[in-house]
Amino acid sequence: MALAGALLPGLAVLSVLPLQAYAAPTKVASAAVAQYAVTGKFNRNTVADLARKLAKTPYKEPEKVLPASLRDLNYDQYRDIRFNPASAIWADEGLPFQMQLFHRGFYFKETVEIAIIEEGESHHLRYTPELFTTGEVMQQPLPTEDVGFAGFRLHNPLNRAEYFDEMAVFQGASYFRSLGKNQAYGLSSRGLAIKTADPEGEQFPTFRAFWIEKPAKDSNSIVVYALLDSPSTTGSYRFTLRPGKNTVMDVEVTLFPREDLNKVGLAAGTSMFMFSSYGRDKVDDFRPRVHDSDGLLMLNGRGERLWRPLTNPANLQISAFMDNAPLGFGLLQRNRDFNNFQDLEARYERRPSLWVEPVGNWGRGAVVLVEIPTESEIHDNIVAYWSPKETIPAGSEYSFAYRLVWGVAPVAMQGEAVVDATRSGRADISGPVPERLFVVDYRFPNPLDGIEIHKPKATVKNSGGDVSHIVVVENPVNSGYRVSFELDPKDQKLIELRLDLEFTDGRKAESWMYQWSR
Repeated sequence: MALAGALLPGLAVLSVLPLQAYAAPTKVASAAVAQYAVTGKFNRNTVADLARKLAKTPYKEPEKVLPASLRDLNYDQYRDIRFNPASAIWADEGLPFQMQLFHRGFYFKETVEIAIIEEGESHHLRYTPELFTTGEVMQQPLPTEDVGFAGFRLHNPLNRAEYFDEMAVFQGASYFRSLGKNQAYGLSSRGLAIKTADPEGEQFPTFRAFWIEKPAKDSNSIVVYALLDSPSTTGSYRFTLRPGKNTVMDVEVTLFPREDLNKVGLAAGTSMFMFSSYGRDKVDDFRPRVHDSDGLLMLNGRGERLWRPLTNPANLQISAFMDNAPLGFGLLQRNRDFNNFQDLEARYERRPSLWVEPVGNWGRGAVVLVEIPTESEIHDNIVAYWSPKETIPAGSEYSFAYRLVWGVAPVAMQGEAVVDATRSGRADISGPVPERLFVVDYRFPNPLDGIEIHKPKATVKNSGGDVSHIVVVENPVNSGYRVSFELDPKDQKLIELRLDLEFTDGRKAESWMYQWSR
């Protein structure tokens, strides 16, 4: 979309004013004409009003034409365009947060508009080349016109008081990511998933514009507003970010569908899983495990904790876990031991988990898990989201809220047993039948001291094949229990498995769920 002369009906009344008081502290020149993140009055309803009006107009693809100097950049050239830390927003104001910006180019061709909110006013942030530096690889001059940005990142003294660590990134379509203290970036979230793994083709909504509130000097949080657009819907988003051991994001959303939404995913997480201590039959790698996440945890409306180890299947797999009023779900990285990864560069043991806590009653629907075959760890092949049962009709307004927790896994209830590890291999190495042996370890992360635990009873349910030799033994290494069983698949190509433990004292245990496939 062209910026000048193409304001949406009803939006032209928003004034476009010079960035006067803000020019000095942010080292940014006066504002240019913007389509969404304009200079003018701002309140909590501003983005929702924009999204509502935008939904009443036909969808237009975002403008992706780059200035000549930015066209056809390769990866190394794009990486050589760096934001100048000395130009960070609020760098000289002694605030608990700073913001840096991403340049357009390479994969990031779409214009992302950004504004700063201060004292009820939004101030358009104008691009200038002085905000960035280039090295020896990027020889082309940077544009001088206001070309917008590709996104932004927020910094905070997350790990130590004297240094501002990168703690959140919003870049690319509606993707964003964060992390907790002493962690490294891993999985991502996104504003909305539409038609994921659908034969018609997936739709990737885009955050067209962001508004970031200037934080107070004593604030422990920062607020970000975002305007989402896609052929199917528009949306207004409000993120409240609180960094810490676990970085917490409170997300408030209102969607304004242009068409019926019947293949939509809320609170979507996107991660990578190549292999672990199971499914290694075609793996030739020195590392024991390669994954950003190792399982999907669900706390359903009945209070059950369900653990589903992730897989890298031979063919696309989609699993739907039906529920009513879910209490939480998320993609977790439970394994935190470097010896189980042995990767000095990727440091997978430091990747964050992402836990979703719905606010209010989300009603009926399903937690959907999509597992896509991959042969490379650079590709995210895991998606998990909530799919409402009822269609969200065109012309409606659909509001929901949730909390995202980036960091360590949710704490189990006292005395509750959780899945510690999943392993599998051939059951009988001498026999001709490819029976599978599964070994599942349980532990008590929050034990009840001084209370004797009696060995539980294990039950395995299977959708096909035969299950035999179910054995439960004490595990002195983790002070928990090891459960093993054998699966004879027969002629089945895909089998759903569920393992439950029953303790005589009534304590709870996670239900282990797995999808075996040839």
